[in-house]
Amino acid sequence: MFQILRKSAGNLCALRVQLIGASSSGQCRALTQQQQQVIELPEVRPPRAVWIENLDTVEERKLGIQELSNEVFGATPRIDIVHQNVEWQRKYRYVSFAHAKTRNEVRGGGRKPWPQKGLGKARHGSIRSPLWRGGGIAHGPRSPTTHFYMLPFFNRVLGLVSTLSIKLAQDDLHIVDSLDIPTDDPQFLRDLVQERAWGPSVLFVDSSDLMPRNITAGTESIDHVNLMPVYGLNVYSMLKHNTLVLTREAAEEIEAKLSEQLHRNDARSLMTKFKVDR
Repeated sequence: MFQILRKSAGNLCALRVQLIGASSSGQCRALTQQQQQVIELPEVRPPRAVWIENLDTVEERKLGIQELSNEVFGATPRIDIVHQNVEWQRKYRYVSFAHAKTRNEVRGGGRKPWPQKGLGKARHGSIRSPLWRGGGIAHGPRSPTTHFYMLPFFNRVLGLVSTLSIKLAQDDLHIVDSLDIPTDDPQFLRDLVQERAWGPSVLFVDSSDLMPRNITAGTESIDHVNLMPVYGLNVYSMLKHNTLVLTREAAEEIEAKLSEQLHRNDARSLMTKFKVDR
């Protein structure tokens, strides 16, 4: 009797193991198929939508919605590349004027201080040697010394993309229909910036360097409100100002130019070492 029960229990255990193996293999196969289906599906991200605001009144008024590309205004920020761009812009315009005179430039020391032999002293040829107090400096700084270097091309492009994405994510990027304002009084711009909470400093960017007269005259006496065309947009200026205001044409031009640079096919020639004479 005991042997019969043990045999039946063994059969039940073997049947349970087979069922569990069959169910687990079926689950694994179904899960693998689901994963393949998920991988095969393309990732579709909707474009970023931004309100188009007005500048003709101090009070904010919504005029419409503009869609912005995700690859330019919605990219993953690379803080390291942004820092590289900031350091590059700070250093390429810096020139050191620290200058130390050599033994040929300091005053005095034209004759030999004492004879070569006979006095028991160390031999010297001039009192303006770097060994002497008041003498020349060996291997000292020589002015002017430039700190210019060229950042790789795609690091500059990704720096602009990352900074634009950061500004939009932090709600510090605004789109306006145009830069036309009704008056050239600077107080109008001060009230507008304060009413819309744009922060202490604002950078207006237009597609052309020929700005409307009223905003050009109004920002002349305000140091923390500046104008810039699209071709001068850079990472340092965008980070220096709290708010970035783009016109509709400027946003479209920036998107078109950066998208073209991100998808160009001559990357290898652009990443070669920069030469000053080219």
